[in-house]
Amino acid sequence: MTASPADLPPEIRDASAWYGPAMLQDQSWLEHFTETEIAEVESAMHRIAAGPDAAVARLTPADFPLPGLAVRLGRVRDAVLSGRGFALLRGLPVQRWTMREAAIAFLGLGSHLGSARSQNARGHILGHVKDMGLNSDDPNVRIYQTHERQTFHTDSSDIVGLLCLQAAKSGGHSALVSSVTIFNEMRRRRPDLLPHLFAPIETDRRGEVPVGEKPYFTIPTYNWHAGHLSAIYQRQYIESARRFADVPPLTPAQVEAYDLFDALANDPALNFHMVLEPGDMQLVHNHTLLHDRTAFEDWTEPAKRRHLLRLWLAPKQARPLSPVFAQRYGSVTPGDRGGIIVPGTQLTVPFEAG
Repeated sequence: MTASPADLPPEIRDASAWYGPAMLQDQSWLEHFTETEIAEVESAMHRIAAGPDAAVARLTPADFPLPGLAVRLGRVRDAVLSGRGFALLRGLPVQRWTMREAAIAFLGLGSHLGSARSQNARGHILGHVKDMGLNSDDPNVRIYQTHERQTFHTDSSDIVGLLCLQAAKSGGHSALVSSVTIFNEMRRRRPDLLPHLFAPIETDRRGEVPVGEKPYFTIPTYNWHAGHLSAIYQRQYIESARRFADVPPLTPAQVEAYDLFDALANDPALNFHMVLEPGDMQLVHNHTLLHDRTAFEDWTEPAKRRHLLRLWLAPKQARPLSPVFAQRYGSVTPGDRGGIIVPGTQLTVPFEAG
């Protein structure tokens, strides 16, 4: 734990410390699948689709061969883990695929990036990001199940991947900001507040509680470990953890620190928005980026409603994490960490939302 401003890590000046307007102009993060690569994906996908559903939950790169594309995916993964922290691959032909085929293709591509982790108490390694008519005021509801704005946060994995199947009628845009840049800006402007973000903070598990754990985890927003600055954050869940009797209210100094953190995350000088189109595959590094989703208005026709598939991925090439992350990640072993495991969890692939 950082005790004073004098103990803060140095300002970070690598590729992870970017500003949104520069990223919008750069766009080297946007890549397109070639027809040859799509043919590789479809060949592997159709072969798996002809088999049993049970095999889909355990896909490996050997099960889903991509002779040419695998090399490119490795390069993209490295840029996500050690560079700017995100990438967008465009052009998967989701319109001509069934839901099951899209799920298999996404899981197969994901297998080349890392192991798929459970995203909820039911062991779903494939998430459906869709408005389920729920409300985040319910402490057991997670915000991605609503049409509300999510606000900037991290997910409980090294990498989160999204595959867009249908876009909303309006809104629902993806927003990204570098948590490294936020750190740099706070270090310059208010180094006196930063130690509060390096101190443990209770964060609500929203009813998904592993064996032997409390209904919240206690991990600092920022961790400096083995030369890496890593972040874990969800302000709404920090606030909702105050509902537990053994969790103290936030102090005025903590509120000031988190308010500045949020203000910087929401500053258009730091963040930027992208519009995900059907067939887009987005990859985001949770340890150096926060992501957000704007509120949206959906279509009335069920077949046109906004729908994304989500993967939580654990690459073997991921950075070392402080042991404190084991509270949330179950382990800190690269390639075998992250996700949500509760009593009775068995990994499954839900091919439909619900």
